[in-house]
Amino acid sequence: MAQVGPFQGICYNPELIPDMAAVVAPPYDVICPSEQVQFHERHPNNVIRLILGQPQSGDNEYENAHTRAGRYFTQWMADRVLVKGDCPAFYLTCVTYTAGGQVHTRFGLIGRVRLEPFEKGIILPHERTFSKVKSERLMLMQQCHANFSPIFGLFTGGMEIIEYFQTVAQRQTPAFDIQDDKGHRHKLWCLTDAETSVLLTSFFKPKRIFIADGHHRYETALNYRDWVAASDPGFNADHPANFIMMSLSSMVDPGMTILPAHRLLKDVPAEMLSSFLAQAETYFDITRFDLANDRTCWLEDFKRALDQHAHKSAIGLYSRNPSCLHVLVVKAGTMTRLFESHLPEALRDLDVTVLTQLIMMEIMGFDQARLDDATQITYRTTIEEAIAGVDQGEADLAFILNPTKIEQVRRVAESGLIMPRKSTYFYPKVISGQVFHLLR
Repeated sequence: MAQVGPFQGICYNPELIPDMAAVVAPPYDVICPSEQVQFHERHPNNVIRLILGQPQSGDNEYENAHTRAGRYFTQWMADRVLVKGDCPAFYLTCVTYTAGGQVHTRFGLIGRVRLEPFEKGIILPHERTFSKVKSERLMLMQQCHANFSPIFGLFTGGMEIIEYFQTVAQRQTPAFDIQDDKGHRHKLWCLTDAETSVLLTSFFKPKRIFIADGHHRYETALNYRDWVAASDPGFNADHPANFIMMSLSSMVDPGMTILPAHRLLKDVPAEMLSSFLAQAETYFDITRFDLANDRTCWLEDFKRALDQHAHKSAIGLYSRNPSCLHVLVVKAGTMTRLFESHLPEALRDLDVTVLTQLIMMEIMGFDQARLDDATQITYRTTIEEAIAGVDQGEADLAFILNPTKIEQVRRVAESGLIMPRKSTYFYPKVISGQVFHLLR
């Protein structure tokens, strides 16, 4: 079902860029302002200038970060800082990282994937997108005509392919082997032989692809394709704009990690929290922790309780004023009784649904606008960071979640449904700068 193939990628020229670590960066949407500055200062050819250029005074519709990115890309190609491969290739990657105190390795295969509308059921989303982000990314694509960051896609099964990737990694020398700022080790191999291309292309034909990360960029690519089709007389089914660069990983890869997205809420009056706790007893079994005890002890007890109830939809709550820590476990049948008429079963058992629908909307009275307000709700991926955010006054309280399970992601996507915003954080992100895909 999915059309996945090799392509002539554009890569940094190792003769001019001997240290790839100096020019790669995370995806644009996880780079904070201070990191943006650091990447700009690190190297004049860092990919940050293409994916997240700095605004300048006097910017307008004719001169801005996107138009500058287009000029950088053209100039780097002319200067051979970036060079196009001699022949089509798949690009095998692996990232070795630490999460939960353990070392993991996840493989990915970067290839060219034919764009398909979601309704065809070949490429499936699991989160909804926002128009402002898509319009901003579209302007960048219209200036550069290239994919700089691969969409992170998932496929089912494939242990035999993972074993094949492991064999390649053991026998072949990588094109590069670097360590990023977070200590993650990245390797890349170019697979150019025809036999490998046939093997991999055939493997993906019966597969569906689930988008793990990059929903906005994927939908932007669909819009870009339509824009090219309307403006290019030579547009046809084989035009490069019909395709997008993806990094594909197996759902059964032992290195697959999903982190939770804990919510930090601002501007929550103390009386609202007190009222919430009183109402919550109707819907939840609540465990309270004594914060007068040693911090290390109550934090470990809290983590243990949250983990032990992971199969029951358990939500942690930490507040600064008043100071309190709770684990709320939803009572059996509550979500069905309240939401059976308008929430499908695949969504009802998600912790993020319990949080957004029952806690924030039903009990606390939030509307969708407040749930989407980035000035009121921020996110952290570790419990320690979430608690520190409250302690330091960045927020009034934190809701702490267990990570969404990969099986839940698959179930929701296959049902044609969409999870609440920030339901998953696939870790680590696929870095930008390993290889680019030209769209014309």
